[in-house]
Amino acid sequence: MFAEFDLVMPSGLDEALDILAEAGGDGGLDVLPLAGGTNLVVDLRARRVSADKLVGLGRIAALRGIERSNGRVAIGAGTTLSDILRDPGMAEAAPSLVESARVFAGQMVRNTATVAGNVCCGSPAADTVPPLLSLDAELTLTGRDGSRVVPLADFFLGYQKDQRRPDELVTKIAWDAPKPNSANLFYKLARRKGDAITVVGIAVTVAAEAGKCTTARIALGAVAPVVKRAREAEAMLEGEALTPELIEVAARQAVEESSPIDDVRASADYRRHSVHALTRRLLTQAWDPATVGG
Repeated sequence: MFAEFDLVMPSGLDEALDILAEAGGDGGLDVLPLAGGTNLVVDLRARRVSADKLVGLGRIAALRGIERSNGRVAIGAGTTLSDILRDPGMAEAAPSLVESARVFAGQMVRNTATVAGNVCCGSPAADTVPPLLSLDAELTLTGRDGSRVVPLADFFLGYQKDQRRPDELVTKIAWDAPKPNSANLFYKLARRKGDAITVVGIAVTVAAEAGKCTTARIALGAVAPVVKRAREAEAMLEGEALTPELIEVAARQAVEESSPIDDVRASADYRRHSVHALTRRLLTQAWDPATVGG
């Protein structure tokens, strides 16, 4: 049985924001936004989450779409994983995000699940978050009183805790498209190829100039309470030529910056081994002379 709740389906963003803003004063009602619902509906049914009212966002056309301008890419919060795969320009604008969408659940889920919903569910195994972190993505949070921009790297405050206020919605996710002489890669390790929760997810971005690394991003998924960047490992790489020896040191540092747990999918030791192996593999692939001029 589903938990009992009211469902409202506003047709515009302002109407949705008004409902969210007024909910707190209406007897302290617990009101949640509903995007694709591929996580939230499951949690409601299992009674892991409860709500007095859901604000469905599916009819708000302004929240869906992909725009590119002057090297900047922006997607609406309602953009689905299938939208990402269908857009021919995304392969250049966000290679890692396209790869994460390709291995995201099954076709029916991809048709419904939204990128912002995957971000906001707060799961450390969320597939789209490592790619977006590796791209230095920013979130636009919008409330009735205005909007603010928050770097995705600063958005998560802890397990299933983030900076979004109850009266706000994530309305846009934006990043700079990868520049020439750069590589952006993602790999999802799971127990099977389809419909599987991530055991370890790694995304990297490497950019180079004159044989030296100018930008390094290493994003780690499913190995900490939140998806996070291995900042100390990144710092080891920037300004250097990525020799096999340096890549090995950085990969081991990425392990040190992870804090995995044992669960039904994998042991903590296996996850640490996978962080090391996958970080080393992706950095080696990224530092390809044909791609970054390394």
